[in-house]
Amino acid sequence: MPNRLPIGVFIPQPEIGNNPAGIRRFAVELEALGCAHLLAYDHVVHRAGRAGVGNHEPLTLLAFLAAVTGRMRLMTAVVILPQRQTVLFAKQAATVDLLSGGRLTVGVGIGWNALEFEALN
Repeated sequence: MPNRLPIGVFIPQPEIGNNPAGIRRFAVELEALGCAHLLAYDHVVHRAGRAGVGNHEPLTLLAFLAAVTGRMRLMTAVVILPQRQTVLFAKQAATVDLLSGGRLTVGVGIGWNALEFEALN
């Protein structure tokens, strides 16, 4: 088994598509290479067709990846917390962390672009 590389990889969410087998293969192969972590980013509100915006909800995606990997850290980029029910999000994150063996790291924030602020009033 290779040593863990001190690098991580953003999950290419739009490019990887909605194929569970492809998503699994991506993560398993990176883990086999010794990758330190996978990172999922988040945008709930975005302009249709905007390049670079993922289509997977990050905690759900990371829960799936927790089930198919065993060593890599699973991370979110900044999750726009005001777009979510806070207590439910905390419970979901705690559950993913527990079921992954403590491998989850979560980043939270309040948003950064006008579209997100407009959607939240």
